[in-house]
Amino acid sequence: QRQVMEVIRSLIFLLSFQLLHVAKGSMVRLNENGYEDLVVAINPHVPEDPNIILNMMNMIKNASNYLFEITKHRFFFKSVKIIIPKTWKKNTKYSRLKTESYDKADVIIAEHYMKYVDDPYTLQYRGCKEKGRYIHFTPNFLLNDNLTKVYGEKGHVFVHEWAHLRWGVFDEYSNDKPFYVSRNSKKASVEATSCPAGVAGRPIFVEYSGDKYKSRPCRYDGQLYEKGCVFIPYIRQNISHSVMWMQNLPSIEFCDKNTHNSEAPNMQNKICNYKSTWEVIMESDDFRNSAVVNASAPPSETTFTLLQTQDRVVALVLDVSASMSESDRIGHLHSAAEDFLLRVIEIGSWAGIVTFDSDASEKAPLQQITNDAARQKLVLCLPTVARGKTNICAGIRKGLKLIADKMSTTYGSEIVLLTDGEDRRMAACLDLVKRSGTKIHTIALGPDAAKELEEFSKLTGGLMLSATDGATPSKLSRIFGVITSGSGDTSEQSIQLENKELVVQCSGWMNATVPVDRTVGNDTFFSISWSQSQPFFFLRDPKGKEYGSSDFTINNSNRKTARLSISGTAEVGDWQFCIKNVHTATQGISVTVTSRPASSDVPPVRTAVHVSRANRAFNPVVVYAEVSQGFLPVLGATVIATIETDSAAAVTLELLDNGAGADTIKDDGIYSRYFTSLQGIGRYSVKVHAHGKNITTRLGSRQNRALYLPGYKENGKIYINAPRPKFTDKEAQAKLGSFSRISTSSFVVNTREDSASVYPPCKITDLHARIENNTIVLSWTAPGGDFDNGKADHYIIKISENLLDLRNHFDRATSVNCSNLIPKEAGGEESFKIKTDDFVIEIDTIIYFAIRAVDHTKLISEVSNIAQVTWFIPPKASVPLNYDSNNDSTNIPVSIAALCVAVVCTIVISTLYVLQKQK
Repeated sequence: QRQVMEVIRSLIFLLSFQLLHVAKGSMVRLNENGYEDLVVAINPHVPEDPNIILNMMNMIKNASNYLFEITKHRFFFKSVKIIIPKTWKKNTKYSRLKTESYDKADVIIAEHYMKYVDDPYTLQYRGCKEKGRYIHFTPNFLLNDNLTKVYGEKGHVFVHEWAHLRWGVFDEYSNDKPFYVSRNSKKASVEATSCPAGVAGRPIFVEYSGDKYKSRPCRYDGQLYEKGCVFIPYIRQNISHSVMWMQNLPSIEFCDKNTHNSEAPNMQNKICNYKSTWEVIMESDDFRNSAVVNASAPPSETTFTLLQTQDRVVALVLDVSASMSESDRIGHLHSAAEDFLLRVIEIGSWAGIVTFDSDASEKAPLQQITNDAARQKLVLCLPTVARGKTNICAGIRKGLKLIADKMSTTYGSEIVLLTDGEDRRMAACLDLVKRSGTKIHTIALGPDAAKELEEFSKLTGGLMLSATDGATPSKLSRIFGVITSGSGDTSEQSIQLENKELVVQCSGWMNATVPVDRTVGNDTFFSISWSQSQPFFFLRDPKGKEYGSSDFTINNSNRKTARLSISGTAEVGDWQFCIKNVHTATQGISVTVTSRPASSDVPPVRTAVHVSRANRAFNPVVVYAEVSQGFLPVLGATVIATIETDSAAAVTLELLDNGAGADTIKDDGIYSRYFTSLQGIGRYSVKVHAHGKNITTRLGSRQNRALYLPGYKENGKIYINAPRPKFTDKEAQAKLGSFSRISTSSFVVNTREDSASVYPPCKITDLHARIENNTIVLSWTAPGGDFDNGKADHYIIKISENLLDLRNHFDRATSVNCSNLIPKEAGGEESFKIKTDDFVIEIDTIIYFAIRAVDHTKLISEVSNIAQVTWFIPPKASVPLNYDSNNDSTNIPVSIAALCVAVVCTIVISTLYVLQKQK
């Protein structure tokens, strides 16, 4: 009966699994309309200032009231945890962390890499209705009350960012297109990009000179205002406006179906298919699982818990059962764990080692890593022999005991749990894991690791990782390499520069060029591993100095790996690895390079991998790679993802930051691609290699940020704010030299997928239209036959004079003959010209275009974003250009008739005057 119960528990484990597992992020949960366990984390490099905590609390308290009001008495913030860095003084009011950490926080408080930039923003790179990663505030934003003038009340700002983070809505303003041509009236007119339409304000061009400025009416080119023209709103509006447009002004709300401005060229319309923000929120799980509260204020005030980060504590809990002797797994484990102890875990951390087979044993008690000797002492305790059966719970219990014996608590600690086997008794220690406050990172090695293993990570917020068997330990070393501290202190973290494995023929060469850029170079390790016998090799630094095999160290307990540690800071430039296989047969050879940041003052370039299911038809897997320096996106990098599973050959994808296909936003430093080659049930390991050259690498600004108000009008007077700080070209040009980064992630598929072509082409999201010489030119990025892979079969292009009709009734719209247009490979630039002679177009007509792609199996994509052109003949303007403060209109659009009459009258009077003079 006991065995039956164990089987049932295991089945419950499996049934609770989702189709796809990735690392758990936010711990926020909605309970009786209140958000609980929202985590705010302060970066370790932020100087101690208790006002940061106080102001953050006040901001969230105010945001709770605003949120409750504008969600129509539905949501508020119930409880918040604030993580204090260990660099701040200890305080008896601070509790110890459990599984919370800086790297999984919902809100981050940290300095911006560029000076004087304080834009609050949300890192949000997935699609509509999908959650973001985190909200970022600078300390100056929290401490400087003067910033209220440009960003608005801090509580409003928090609600703006929370809507990005929690509900996956997007901005309703546009810095790129602050004005657009509208057809809300009978004639085409110019409106400010806003929600709702018809807000009161003026278009003004501001010229700054130091602390002074001059303003003038914006020039009009016949269609839109000149570049640089900004919209100055009136503080007092006769209508409420969206918090996702201008959170700076009073009378905020979420635009709903009735007030939404579907014409505005903003990200909300583009990404959310012209739906209002409130419609998107109403489709969320939060909305479905809540009801309106019959009260005028939130049921309770927000409560706060202060937690402080402690020294990192890690227990390696390693499987040494008999199956670990297969494919030299025990040898690979020894080498990868040795790499972790020597070059990954941070100085000052605590580490211990536990092994398990049928039972568990302590190999090394917890000890603090204070120098290289302490690291080497732990390496000597790593296992080399495999035997017995698998008892995972025994290993976990022993690991928790090892931690508690030294620390008196397991709160805030970590376990790295590696196994290659199954164990039906895993459910027996599930409750213990829940109570422990320990984060468990799981590593599934090989094809037969327990199906339930990832549940430990899922419960505790740990990493879910997997590795396939290989000829050398490099794959497993890469997995161990991402288990770095979650404290937010990147200045001490290990960074992988290279991880490469090849099968080399007898007498064949393997060459590797590894660039060391200026942001790294301390504690740099070069290692080479082989599967059979030691190859001939040497390493050459950028100045030509060579390191031979005699300069490398080979551990007696691991004779198939040689390591070299570079003293001081490694030379910036290209390091050349030259390796020759002198074995009598083919063998696997791998190269691994790691380093740490060169300076605590300059953030290193980093790459992080995320995998998720897209929230759309067919639920495709999307691979994302974030390439950044500090909080700035790195643009122009080449990013290659390699996806491996035990049952099939590796698949290679180039990830793109082009705003097409799986990539939501162009030039945000998030490189994305759909993965359509699933090989059925199993674990998949994703390796990402990002690299860049001097001439291509640039730093960019973050998207999805709170609007910086250029100015406003109040009581008849216009007030202009200081200009928003911008990067100069010199600052944006990242002086990185060439760089290379490796990162990895894993995911699990528990439902069998057909690997054949069952996916349609992806939605086209970057359709543009323009007029050139009486010809309409459409342009877009080619989708693939399977989402953004391969090639579509043909396109369907439709035209309409009504935007929403085109969206809702695409098939009924007028077709454009594009039979001669042959689709390009996914990612190619498409262009198609339409002669206006084929259409009867009236003056001042707005024409809308949309497109769908069809693959060879007749599967069809979603309707694209909608592009528009306006057929203008005479110049015209419709936004008030005068500065008569006594004539404040509550609507921007104004009829052109008065202007035209004035022009005609002037011409007539002038003509009569000339004729009279002639007489």
